[in-house]
Amino acid sequence: MARINFEKPATLADLAKAAGVSKGTASNVFNRPEIVREEVRARVLEVAKAIGYRGPDPKGRLLSAGKVNAIGVATVLPLGYFFEDPYARVLMTGITEACDASGTGISLVSAANEEELAWNMQNALVDGFILFCLEGADKLIQSSRERQLPFVALALGSDDETMSVVGIDDVAGARLAAQHLLDLGHRRFAILAMRFIERGSSGRATMERVNATRLLASRDRVKGYFEAMTAAGIDTSQVPIYETQSDEATVYPALEEIFASPSPPTAILAQSDRIALVALDWLGARGVSVPGDVSLVGFDGVPESATSTPPLTTIQQPIAEIGRRAVRAILDHAGETWREKIDVELVVRGSTAPPKP
Repeated sequence: MARINFEKPATLADLAKAAGVSKGTASNVFNRPEIVREEVRARVLEVAKAIGYRGPDPKGRLLSAGKVNAIGVATVLPLGYFFEDPYARVLMTGITEACDASGTGISLVSAANEEELAWNMQNALVDGFILFCLEGADKLIQSSRERQLPFVALALGSDDETMSVVGIDDVAGARLAAQHLLDLGHRRFAILAMRFIERGSSGRATMERVNATRLLASRDRVKGYFEAMTAAGIDTSQVPIYETQSDEATVYPALEEIFASPSPPTAILAQSDRIALVALDWLGARGVSVPGDVSLVGFDGVPESATSTPPLTTIQQPIAEIGRRAVRAILDHAGETWREKIDVELVVRGSTAPPKP
């Protein structure tokens, strides 16, 4: 064996020289061992061990094949959102389960601004993107198309039929929520909405603001609520809509205004379980009985909705399943437009009841 002093990690060329074989033979020992004579294979492996050669770099092999075996999950929201938000945590559980089952890696891609987002997505070492399109969908889609990689958005409602999407029908889910309250006998409603403008806005919202938003879930859930109410003869122009940031700082003032009315609602439709859970805290602290004084319905079906006091009636999304199917859309349908709508269901718990006589 030739004597070689390695200051850097040994390469395949170093191994071939030290073992006295061609580079092709050294490569075959690791990649096609069945075609190498046993005595040659044994000698090359012994030399590899002696010089510290660990075998071909998996990343280099994947890159040469045009694959890195990883999926990016991209959002314009801060990275902490993946860990702090109940919906996001369950979604990521489904994504990681599907990736683990297929031996695929995950890269979380987020950004503080549009320039940083474009840079992060352009340089992410991934085979495709799952776009968490709660907001900033246009930028996420544009950056994905610039990379010319497969991508799937986690939101329905876009008119772009060329885009792969896995999501739910927000209009249908909201209709279910409102119809449940109507069937119980409620006729006075208020809506605690998610944001309609991407950052920082809150307070009473007009239908012009609702219809102008690019945040499709916020718009479509109002649409579904109002479809059910209109069919029941409710004048929806009298139903207040309060935009929130899904936090105490914006939900609490909305509730204060709602219950300052001389004729407060008997039912509140919250566009997410996160908003509904914040509302439960405010109502409980002020002695407003749920569902005795007011009924409350959430949306999403996060695990916390089943353990709140009272347990929350909600529209159950198969959140983890959405994540799993999004992964399969990238891995199994990368060369095609894949649009999949997943059903939701009404889960009735203790936060809804008929209004007081």
